[in-house]
Amino acid sequence: MKKYPMEKLRNLGLISHGGAGKTSLAEAMLFNAGASDRLGRVDEGSTVMDYDPDEIARQMSINTSLAFCEWQGFQINIIDTPGYFDFVGDVKAGLRVADAALVLVEAVSGVEVGTELVWRYADEYGIPRMIVINKLDRENANFDRTVAQLQEAFGDKVVPLQIPIGAEASFRGVVDVLQEKAFVWHDGKGPNEEDVPADLAAEMESFRESLMEKVAESDDELLEKYLEGEPLTGEEIIRGLRSAVLSGDVVPVLCVSALRNIGVQTLMDAVTNLLPSPADVPAVEGTDPKKNEGVKRAPKEDEPFSALVFKTMADPFVGKLTLFRVYSGSIKSDSQIYNASKGRTERIGQLFIPRGKNQEQIDVAKAGDIVAVAKLQETTTGDTLAAENAPVVFPAIKFPQPVFSVAVSPKKKGDEEKIGMGLSRLSEEDPTFKVEKSPNTGETIISGLGEMHLDVVVDRLKRKFGIEVTTEKPKVPYRETIRSSVKVEGKHKKQSGGRGQFGHVWVEFEPAEAGKDFEFVDKIFGGAVPQQYRPAVEKGIQEAMVEGILAGYPVSGIKATLYDGSYHSVDSSEMAFKIAGSMAFKKGAAQANPVLLEPIMNVQVMVPEQYMGDVMGDLNKKRGKIQGMDQEGSMQIIKAQVPQAEMFNYAIDLRSITQGRGTYTMEFSHYEEVPAAIAQQVIEERKKEE
Repeated sequence: MKKYPMEKLRNLGLISHGGAGKTSLAEAMLFNAGASDRLGRVDEGSTVMDYDPDEIARQMSINTSLAFCEWQGFQINIIDTPGYFDFVGDVKAGLRVADAALVLVEAVSGVEVGTELVWRYADEYGIPRMIVINKLDRENANFDRTVAQLQEAFGDKVVPLQIPIGAEASFRGVVDVLQEKAFVWHDGKGPNEEDVPADLAAEMESFRESLMEKVAESDDELLEKYLEGEPLTGEEIIRGLRSAVLSGDVVPVLCVSALRNIGVQTLMDAVTNLLPSPADVPAVEGTDPKKNEGVKRAPKEDEPFSALVFKTMADPFVGKLTLFRVYSGSIKSDSQIYNASKGRTERIGQLFIPRGKNQEQIDVAKAGDIVAVAKLQETTTGDTLAAENAPVVFPAIKFPQPVFSVAVSPKKKGDEEKIGMGLSRLSEEDPTFKVEKSPNTGETIISGLGEMHLDVVVDRLKRKFGIEVTTEKPKVPYRETIRSSVKVEGKHKKQSGGRGQFGHVWVEFEPAEAGKDFEFVDKIFGGAVPQQYRPAVEKGIQEAMVEGILAGYPVSGIKATLYDGSYHSVDSSEMAFKIAGSMAFKKGAAQANPVLLEPIMNVQVMVPEQYMGDVMGDLNKKRGKIQGMDQEGSMQIIKAQVPQAEMFNYAIDLRSITQGRGTYTMEFSHYEEVPAAIAQQVIEERKKEE
């Protein structure tokens, strides 16, 4: 492939609410540039970007996919991200390495929840963007209504650069507001330059005036000329508009029908003319891991090499793939690479640029390039690759934490080890997917960003590793404790001819101090229980605490004081005293007002203000206790403590209550007594299980 200078590169992220047509737009761009020989369709499973079997089956993007095309002397690297909420980790990773974004908005539905979400992500990374109103050929598509929604949501910096010609099924072209020209497609072929339709002339002039003001404001020289009434040249207008777009002062709106390939070529021209190249991006800040001081890497080829790994994936043809963006310097195929995050050197083989599931080999990757390499052993998503003699570590990508969990178990006996290996491999690919073995319940728990996310994981486990699993709601790791003090005797006496067994203790059981799971106190005076047997008493009690007497859950918060007992010079042994300690615990726990405890979670919910009442009401229904509220920008943060038993489906509940606008985090806080009525239900269910 032809090598382009950095100024001729465009690293472009496609972002939107699900179903707005990102993959169809990418397909049209590749087709127009000659990078593919047919216009694939998502519903036929024939697109370049959605090649994963899960994506084809579900007719939706699940992974961030890459492809490049060459257009009018430029190379456009397209980063097609998922639109569904459960896969926002890939959206954040894709935007981290993009220099600009196209925000797609569906002309029928307008601004949706996902539109607001991805806009916030683009704000977080500070990248310029353009808005693309897609599906203008659909029934009930409405350009004016959609523009009004965009301006209400994102401000008056949103200004149309194009106006659609025709509506719904008759949509056939666009008016370029700046050039004052019309471009029309006949039978899918175009663009053909024509005169601006008379009925759109006034609207074009209105939008042109708004744009000219914004353009002039971006440059003092242009502003002076504009205020004096002098006309701006076409070159000045493009230069000023590009400056305003790069600064974020203007967000142009363009019109397309990706499926019918109308408006896509003029959109591609706008991408190359108005959006930034890697050379326009400021130096990236990082840390020198050896000196522990801040360093910067400018987007120049003569700087030391640096790159960020933004995705790791298992390719069915070449194995593990590592995708990274080069920020400075260059790296050659078949050379060594230094992982500055882990302090390890790795050998790299052939570098290539992905185009969907296919790859094009390259000899060298330079600043601004987005490339892939196969079979790196140590490197994972978020790692920084750098020159070993000039190391730098860039800030890691901030992925959302998993919020939805299920327990998995094999359908076939003997697959336990395979499950662990398969899930571990899948978690390497996806930082938003976690696997753990619950120390309390022994279950294998998988966690992700939602129900769909984990459904995809289970499907991949079957397809890639041949392992079928069943899923169910995780068990709550309840515990038991006591609320009063009691003194009990534990005596183990057994005689069966020859040497017998004898262990005898008196133990006081009482609640332990706050924060202590178990405390053993030795208050034996004299030799009532010989010193060598006392540790056995402690061990017997601890082993018995593994199963409580209420429902068989582990017991915690116990203080046991050994204060008396007796022994036999021949028949006593460590085992006998261990059994005596266990007997004492079972008797004491039953008499010391045993209660059931449940884990309480610290929950922080971030929602728009209009949903606060509904969210707080729902938390109260879940036995939650509101701890306070804060504000962060336009969002309200509700802090609460909620029993874990009530939180397993909260990701689904919150999405429903807030129409997908709410997010939350959760972490363990402490254990608390379960209300009597609920405790009785838990105990009865536990007995049924047993």
